[in-house]
Amino acid sequence: MEWYLAYFLLGAVAGFFGGMFGIGGGTILVPVFLWLFEAQGFPIAHSMHLALGTSMAVILFTSLASLRKHHQHGAVDWTVVRNITPGILLGTALGAVSAALVSPYFLMVFFALFVYFAAGQILLEIKPHAERELPGMAGMGLFGSFTGWLSSLVSIGGGTVVIPFLIWCNLPLRRAIGTASAIGFPIAVGGTVGYILIGYHIPELPELHLGFVYLPALFWAALASVITAPLGAKTAHRINVSLLRKWFAILLLALATKLLLKAIS
Repeated sequence: MEWYLAYFLLGAVAGFFGGMFGIGGGTILVPVFLWLFEAQGFPIAHSMHLALGTSMAVILFTSLASLRKHHQHGAVDWTVVRNITPGILLGTALGAVSAALVSPYFLMVFFALFVYFAAGQILLEIKPHAERELPGMAGMGLFGSFTGWLSSLVSIGGGTVVIPFLIWCNLPLRRAIGTASAIGFPIAVGGTVGYILIGYHIPELPELHLGFVYLPALFWAALASVITAPLGAKTAHRINVSLLRKWFAILLLALATKLLLKAIS
């Protein structure tokens, strides 16, 4: 039961921040899932892939809960979501295949470096200037493919990439966050299916798994996240979250550093 409680608490934290910042929560879920899985004696060769796949499956529920709340505030541009989704689905499939072809060491290092990038964006308050309009279908498809590939490879909701892009294309910040939360759903669908398929025939995985998705962790983390994700989304529309964003970035830096040191050692 202590493992289930740990999954539940992890899902609550990831869901709240995912709903608030439109990031999906994977930056927290992946490193903590990895440590919990290894502490339970799961195969080291597959623990990182299990963490990525399970995190992506949790984001499936988190994104649904947060996008509903953002939609109620009129903060989702559904035209953007519709135009980018085909590219997203293609990219997530490619990302899952890429994850299957590389070593857990590479995935740890790549994930840690990506989290450094995400935290740096927050701490340095890097905000692109709104300089252009949204691209057409071809441009959105190309950007969606890249976003889906990267998001599936590191198991994030895509907000770290999508939000700056939407701001650059003249969407207001809150609308960019809400739209990124909605885009997180097709990312999670494609990524989850990909991680299930690439891990489906691996015999060394623990019981109660579906490919690279560990079902007990998915259940308890998702249960908590669907409760807290709407609270995070609601908070984003009510308070100035700039200070909280900085503390969140410091947490991300600590998690990424611990993961990077583990990979190096």
